[in-house]
Amino acid sequence: MRLSKSLWLLLTTLLLTVYYLYCAMYLNHMGYANNESLFYVEKAKIVFEGIGSRLKVMGLTAPIFPFYATFVFTAIDYNTAPILASAVGTALLFNVMANTLVKRLQDDFYLIALLLVFVLHPGILYLACSGKSMYLQMIFFFLFFLNIFKFYTSNTTFHVSIASICLVVLVFCEYKFIWLTLFFLPLVLSISIHSLNLSEKESIFRLFSSFNNPSLRRKLINKTFALYVIIFLLPLASVLIYKMLNLTHAADLNYFIESPYATWSVLAEKINYNVLAENTTRHLLPEASMIISLRVLLFCPLMMMAIYLFRHRTYQILTLFTPLAFVEFLRIKYDKVYLTHQYYLMFVILSLLCVIFRADTVKEQKSFKIILGLFLAVQLYTGYMFMSNSYIDEERNFVSALTTRKLEMKQDENMDMASYINSLPGNPHVLIDDAVAYPVTAYVSHIQSLILPYQDEFLSAIESPRHYAGYIVVATDKNPANGYTQLTNKYLQIIQNSDSGFTLEKKYETPNWILYAIN
Repeated sequence: MRLSKSLWLLLTTLLLTVYYLYCAMYLNHMGYANNESLFYVEKAKIVFEGIGSRLKVMGLTAPIFPFYATFVFTAIDYNTAPILASAVGTALLFNVMANTLVKRLQDDFYLIALLLVFVLHPGILYLACSGKSMYLQMIFFFLFFLNIFKFYTSNTTFHVSIASICLVVLVFCEYKFIWLTLFFLPLVLSISIHSLNLSEKESIFRLFSSFNNPSLRRKLINKTFALYVIIFLLPLASVLIYKMLNLTHAADLNYFIESPYATWSVLAEKINYNVLAENTTRHLLPEASMIISLRVLLFCPLMMMAIYLFRHRTYQILTLFTPLAFVEFLRIKYDKVYLTHQYYLMFVILSLLCVIFRADTVKEQKSFKIILGLFLAVQLYTGYMFMSNSYIDEERNFVSALTTRKLEMKQDENMDMASYINSLPGNPHVLIDDAVAYPVTAYVSHIQSLILPYQDEFLSAIESPRHYAGYIVVATDKNPANGYTQLTNKYLQIIQNSDSGFTLEKKYETPNWILYAIN
């Protein structure tokens, strides 16, 4: 009995989920973890088990959709919830892409090729097994451009509306994608030109005809404005409402992207850049403006095939160039932040979408399949090379654990400090700043034993710790995050000078943390 395509895809998706879960759990047992997943774990524990007002934590933790996605899996285990979410989410991404493929291509070769990419590509494995939010970003990035391409073929504004909704979710999965809207002026203009009922096929001739005819010019302006409203109104209004929510509850419009209590990236990106700048004098391929596009093409050579497939379609070419302009802009705007892997991986997703849309238009299918196979093989190789030489420690650490089973970055000392806190008798009341110490608090079994910044009594405990806390965790002078927290040895000296009754006893110490008992 031959399985139907839909049933085959369902079974393949389930097997892929099991494969990702096995890899993710294996790496987890090795000790692999990253800042983003630990941040979600700690905030989820606060939401479900914390004491005090948790509304700000629940509503202003960013990115908000990936944070909420972990809630589904917290019933299984807090510490593995993010990696369970990323494994299931990446399998769902495959299912969405595969369903799109089988509706347009009947040849099973392309489906097998897609499956091999999802099984072997290190970037996809990083997507699935790291516990980071990239899986949601890639799902809605794919759906956004899928609906843009569908609009080109159907000229139905319904697809533009769906694309707008996908863009909203994408922005709330990673706020930097809001800048993608800056590069939609030529794209929306080309969409408007394409939607005009003209005999000319090429956009440049359509534009010339439109501007030389008052009626067509008015129609073009109206269509362009209407499309801008459809695409941009919902994302921009959503961001504005969310900023007002931040202003209301945190007295800061940009709290969700600038506060270390709201997002993991604000300190992680700064620390990663500073550490790399101090320890590295040169790079073989600098991540500098105008070189990013070259890096993208080296990482994803399939983009060149995608551009070739749409070589006669001006508006699709503009669509492909929009993400390239976007990453060039990010490198200029965030000059002290290295581009993380999702900003390269999105070109793999986009190029695969182009193959899905245009593979059936190629006459020499046999030659095309051979060339496509070679491009994919090179892409797998460059994927491993780029990750193993990444500027981001967490990315190098992942590929090292995946290929050599060795971890460059371990959470041992954070786990050791958390284990010691867990062993303290009674209700210890430990004062700790989770702006920098969330990797420790993520491993603490009982979040109720901690005094954290979301609680109203935290500021009082900072001013007079011996009246509120029995223990205090401070960052050592060697801790890279030492300059981003008040709880340091200098702070202790200030308290001791102002309060003669304040005495400390060192209980436990690691290279980055010290636990003191307050006597």
